[in-house]
Amino acid sequence: MEIKALDVKKLREKTGAGILDCKNALVTAKGDFQSAEKALKKMGLAAVAKRSGKATNEGRIFVGTEGNKAGIIEISCETDFVARNKEFIDTGNKLLSNVIRNQSSTTTDELKNLLEDLKVKIKENMTLRRVKSISCKDNELLMDYTHGEGKIGVIVKLKSENPESLKNQKVRDFAFNSALHIAAYNPPFLSKELVEDSYLKEQEEIFTAQTKKLGKPENILQGIVKGKLNKHLSEICFLNQAFVKDDKKSVQEVINELGKEVGDSISITDYIYYKVGEEV
Repeated sequence: MEIKALDVKKLREKTGAGILDCKNALVTAKGDFQSAEKALKKMGLAAVAKRSGKATNEGRIFVGTEGNKAGIIEISCETDFVARNKEFIDTGNKLLSNVIRNQSSTTTDELKNLLEDLKVKIKENMTLRRVKSISCKDNELLMDYTHGEGKIGVIVKLKSENPESLKNQKVRDFAFNSALHIAAYNPPFLSKELVEDSYLKEQEEIFTAQTKKLGKPENILQGIVKGKLNKHLSEICFLNQAFVKDDKKSVQEVINELGKEVGDSISITDYIYYKVGEEV
């Protein structure tokens, strides 16, 4: 039977298979487009299966907000070239919209299946590595930031007492700059209060062992240990770090000044940080 060039072109665009493979699939399927597509998909899955052992050290972070919801996902792949591929990016944005809409925080079968067609088309090993979603109330604001062509993604949640303050451009700019700060420094903790006691005890023991070598009186050593611990906390806690836009002030000091300026109580209550390939 005659196979139309238009059908071959359409099948190739949909599956990513070669022209000859598309034509042969249509001939075998006697012109049935769906059967030909299914056959090519099986061929593509077989090709991807052969690559299942290939390392997926590259990838992209997708992050976004929709109203009072936000989401972030990481899709890993074999090459940086694919991570910049338009179809890869389009598929990632579709997955992200699904995560935000359904407020997913696990890699469901539905999400994995959405990635299957792309794997078949591009013929490269890919994994939906992790997903997370977050929502906010009327007096809260979600701000997202993407760095380095999707190498890092951040979501920040800012809270105010008065919802009207969230419309203030200075408040929104601070939320954005906070996300930028977190992307740059990746603080392990939001505040001192959220640092585990076991971690604090471990650090105190380390600093105590270090200062004992100085041979100073016990009361002086205790002061040195306390100072070292406070300095360490200022390095690992977001609110205590020097602000990325003004390193003469801590993040908390900037928040306090902003609150006075807008006449409201402002705070950062949560954040999410994803980096391609990081250990989780």
